[in-house]
Amino acid sequence: MMASVVGGSQCSLSVLLRRGGGLRQVLVRGFSTHADKPKADCSKTKLADHQKEVMKRGLPRRSKIPNVSNVIVVASGKGGVGKSTTAVNLALALAEVDNCGVGLLDMDVFGPSIPRMMNLSAPPEIDQSGMSMGFLVEEKAAVVWRGPMVMSAVQRLLLHTAWGPDLKYLVLDMPPGTGDTQLSISQLIDVTGAIIVSTPQDIALLDARRGAEMFSKVHIPVLGLVENMSVFCCPKCGHQEHIFGQLGVQRMAEELDVDLLGEVPLNLSIREGADRGRPIVISECSSPQARSYFNIAAKVSQKVAHLKTK
Repeated sequence: MMASVVGGSQCSLSVLLRRGGGLRQVLVRGFSTHADKPKADCSKTKLADHQKEVMKRGLPRRSKIPNVSNVIVVASGKGGVGKSTTAVNLALALAEVDNCGVGLLDMDVFGPSIPRMMNLSAPPEIDQSGMSMGFLVEEKAAVVWRGPMVMSAVQRLLLHTAWGPDLKYLVLDMPPGTGDTQLSISQLIDVTGAIIVSTPQDIALLDARRGAEMFSKVHIPVLGLVENMSVFCCPKCGHQEHIFGQLGVQRMAEELDVDLLGEVPLNLSIREGADRGRPIVISECSSPQARSYFNIAAKVSQKVAHLKTK
């Protein structure tokens, strides 16, 4: 690509070349043949500022979802740590704590679970503040898609769903890991912040740390960490046992300089409520387990309000 030619008594030619290939040597020999005193500078140079601007124009711009004030992603580094259960109960708790409209979007294209947890088996009605890939495929059907198809589905679920009216929060239940869906969301929309869910287990913490680093790279603030399955309390004798370890998430929160939003115990009623489509914050709203989610929701609300004042 020819960048500039300056005329007059002296001629200057700047050419942008791909790495490798023999075109550089061909150009130098050509100048040597046709110029009296050729002076070729073949050093590697950085792209000029205006050229960088031209390249930036082709990058996707983040969009604001109509009728949605804040987008909160609930993520985890690995599966099986209770991320979807946390997302469902957090969305319901935010609606109660802030007395506001809250939407819930299941972004796990390959393994949607929100329809079962929210007892939603039919396609959404026009006034229903929830959306999932699970509404579009049969519950037992396997979704076998390549990356571009996943990114297209993410875009349609996010931007082609009629959210509202006037949702204060849209909670996204993310798939585990740091793949196409996470990257697509970071490029497509403005995200208020991320919540990372992990158990205290060392292996889970390693993956959670990767998730935090990923959000840092795409400039999405981490609102805090949630320690799920923090402790098991025997329903018969009341003895508490830290099955997956103790204080691991708290230590990681200190290392990452983020808040520990709360701890949720390993409890049978949480699992049964999710399986029945009656989340714990609805079925047993006065229980200690439900209060854990309400406390987390209150802290999230405070963090979002603080971010808005910056």
